[in-house]
Amino acid sequence: MDSFQETIGSKRLVLVDFFAVWCKPCRKMRTVLERLQAEEGIDIHIHDVDVDRGRRIALANKVQSIPTYILFKDGEPAWRHSGEVPLDDLVDVIQKFK
Repeated sequence: MDSFQETIGSKRLVLVDFFAVWCKPCRKMRTVLERLQAEEGIDIHIHDVDVDRGRRIALANKVQSIPTYILFKDGEPAWRHSGEVPLDDLVDVIQKFK
């Protein structure tokens, strides 16, 4: 959990992807997240948390469904969403919190 705290506390925006390997919407969102990282002008770190392996982190962040995305800015949650998110919506959210 310490490395998780270090990651979300960085000066960069951090989008945490709470997922499970057996989750079909999570697998669909993997492509969207890859495209997000390839977007021009987007400086974001995406940190994956498998809820089956990182149960304590998921519970500490009150994750009740997957996929869940939490955007951290300076170590604090700035935005949260459960379910699939279109790429354009993710880009808009990140631009808002730059």
